[in-house]
Amino acid sequence: MPRPPVGTAYDELTAWVTEKVASGSALVQPGGWQFARLDPAKSRRAAVLILFGVREGAPSAPETAGFDRDDLDILFVMRSASLSNHPGQVAFPGGAIDPEDADEGAAALREAQEETGLDPAGIDIVGALPEVGLPVSNFLVTPVVGWWAEQSPVHAVSAAESEAVFRSPVSLLLDPAHRRTAVVRRNGFVSRTPAFITPDAVIWGFTALLLDAVFDGLGWTRPWDRSLEIPAPL
Repeated sequence: MPRPPVGTAYDELTAWVTEKVASGSALVQPGGWQFARLDPAKSRRAAVLILFGVREGAPSAPETAGFDRDDLDILFVMRSASLSNHPGQVAFPGGAIDPEDADEGAAALREAQEETGLDPAGIDIVGALPEVGLPVSNFLVTPVVGWWAEQSPVHAVSAAESEAVFRSPVSLLLDPAHRRTAVVRRNGFVSRTPAFITPDAVIWGFTALLLDAVFDGLGWTRPWDRSLEIPAPL
């Protein structure tokens, strides 16, 4: 599917990513959610792909209008329950950056292809956002925003890595009725993150934290009740 014309959600994405990269400001602001920090000197580097595409069944947009945010969806993977880090959780495609990767975008595309079977030639890299720490697995993660210009089939390539691959509509993710706060209580420690309830899975933790920050940055977030809490689906 070709890149949409000016005045669309694509342009909102590119404008915001460009501004965010130029400003150098943190993607996840401190103080909003309880989230641990890590020591960058001791961490490993990774990249994830936040891939926006036009959802199946979206209306064909006139050439002068393009696609609205409600016409889009985002690609997710459900990690295998046998993995040592974040088992069974929903994530953006991605993983550790290898020495052979040209940059964060190349790493995110390589990992996404390995996990979902997508064709990286059909993806436009919009930009790489500021790194965000993931203390649980000791990673500094670069979120790479992509636009799915020429879409290709996706599936869980390896059961050892991913249990499922799915696309969730942006309109559903923005719906306040599908938003909650996920709570982890463990050994006296309480942690809270945003959560998104979808028909495929509950998106929470680090992935939901990134998604929440992107939606806030884009100005797409609709007011929702943070006091509505659910136990994190560990």
